[in-house]
Amino acid sequence: MAAETQFKNLYDLRQYFKNETVCREYLERFRWDGNPVCPFCYSDKPYKLGDGKTYKCSNKDCKKKFTATVGTIFENTKIPLSKWFVAMYLITAHKKGISSLQLHRDIGVTQKTAWFINHRIREMLKKNSPNLLSGMVEVDETYIGGKETNKHASKKGQSKGEFGGKTGVIGILERNKELIVEIMYKADAKTLIPTVLRNVEQDATVVTDNWTGYFNLKNFYDHKVVSHSTGVYVVDGIYHTNTLEGFWSLLKRGIIGIYHSVSTKHLGRYLVEFSQRYQTRKINEVDRFNYFLSKCDGRLKYKDLIKD
Repeated sequence: MAAETQFKNLYDLRQYFKNETVCREYLERFRWDGNPVCPFCYSDKPYKLGDGKTYKCSNKDCKKKFTATVGTIFENTKIPLSKWFVAMYLITAHKKGISSLQLHRDIGVTQKTAWFINHRIREMLKKNSPNLLSGMVEVDETYIGGKETNKHASKKGQSKGEFGGKTGVIGILERNKELIVEIMYKADAKTLIPTVLRNVEQDATVVTDNWTGYFNLKNFYDHKVVSHSTGVYVVDGIYHTNTLEGFWSLLKRGIIGIYHSVSTKHLGRYLVEFSQRYQTRKINEVDRFNYFLSKCDGRLKYKDLIKD
């Protein structure tokens, strides 16, 4: 659905989504484009009830009632859609994200609710089946978290893996297109090679540094090695991992400056948040908002968020 409004900033967005009716109608048009679909049996012939927002399925074997929020991150929420939309804008438009402490002040909810809203939005940004990357692909790893010796006694030893209390992260980037970021628990060939094979087409050119864990990539790809250990950062003017290095810098500044610290348990959602925002950094506010709204299907329950 083509956007019917243009908002260049938060003020414009709040002016447009001024009440729940406008928000719900926008969500309905965006999800269904004038053709409501039952989320239970997928019949496309429901009818609207008298309250103006509830539909009832006309399939005689279903007959269930639903609204546009059923089957989305907004299902059963007590938070107005207008606040959800502001939260979505803030987390996706701010280069480094927004903390739950700031969000709770901005939209008038408790800090606990703001934390849950942020994680629901991060969860919806996940791609169930990411596209295989091709062309020129950079692969690099980094490590998130403070030094083990600097941690509070209650936090020491909680990070998984072999990285001295930090959490390992691998990034796989198709230049000017798509970015995949995952937690890794080891940086050896048995971990790195399968991760690349799972995400990159075999006709791609893969660029890495000279870490030994990447050595056998030459058996599967056109593998270009940039020897960082000898002070080389670009080969033949085009082969480098500088794009990923720039993303790592942005990720770490965001975590340290906005969130201060992130547990390994929840780090995966933060990686999704930063990678999706990075990929959409060059599109306008409306297109970015609509892109993320199109991913609103699915729901993260609070009990699943906090369980071990």
